[in-house]
Amino acid sequence: MSLTGSVPHSPSSLSFDGALLDSVVVRLRRAGCVFAEDEAALVFSVARDEREVGVMVEQRVRGLPLEQVVGFAEFCGLRVGVEAGVFVPRRRTEFVVRQALAVLPEQGVVLDLCCGSGALGLAVAHGGPVGELHAADVDPAAVACARRNLAEAGGQVYVSDLYAGLPARLKGRVDVLVVNAPYVPSAEIGLLPAEAREYEPLVALDGGGDGVEVQRRVAATAGAWLAPGGRLLIETSERQAERTVRAMADGGLGTRVEECEELGATVVIGTAPPAR
Repeated sequence: MSLTGSVPHSPSSLSFDGALLDSVVVRLRRAGCVFAEDEAALVFSVARDEREVGVMVEQRVRGLPLEQVVGFAEFCGLRVGVEAGVFVPRRRTEFVVRQALAVLPEQGVVLDLCCGSGALGLAVAHGGPVGELHAADVDPAAVACARRNLAEAGGQVYVSDLYAGLPARLKGRVDVLVVNAPYVPSAEIGLLPAEAREYEPLVALDGGGDGVEVQRRVAATAGAWLAPGGRLLIETSERQAERTVRAMADGGLGTRVEECEELGATVVIGTAPPAR
């Protein structure tokens, strides 16, 4: 299936003064934006008038993530809606999508936990033969954003602390469970870029003492929700992969680690036992 954006977008038909574009580039560069020219071009491509250009530039200069400023993130060829206060999907997480599509059965049941904007579930649904799509997040703002993004794919999105608020009918039926749970150790949150620390929810960043606390909770009971032979895919870091593997093994899953040097991404994949 070809990937099409979930955010309606038409390139701006307005013509802006070249001097305005130059001045925006200068402001962004002075604010520390390394790719000031590219960012300015993106702002001009979506702004409806000069007033809106000014508002967006002011937001970006204050430190808002570019994706929250323009209202979307590019992810797996999609434009995924992103709003203020919602975690911005990272490019490295595209590796989770690749791995999920490689094991997705025909008309498979997909669950995106800690879904944020719903980017993972949306990309899997656009890329493969999904029969049912479900997503959940503990943050109501993220759930509202994900519901808008997943509406076109027929996705059901729940306010849920991991599995707690999911419908019981999903138990034992999930073929692919994708998870981008927070995995930054609590003591390292202060080392993140300011735009993440200040404008993304802490619940989407803080993975606890060693960064794997949420992953352990996911893995501990994943087996009850996975179909026989179903897969759990968790994004983690190279240095934390061993802990993630241990969490899945403790949950009764077979494990393997996949890495992508190009994206700097690490994914641990757990497999539920086959049907007896």
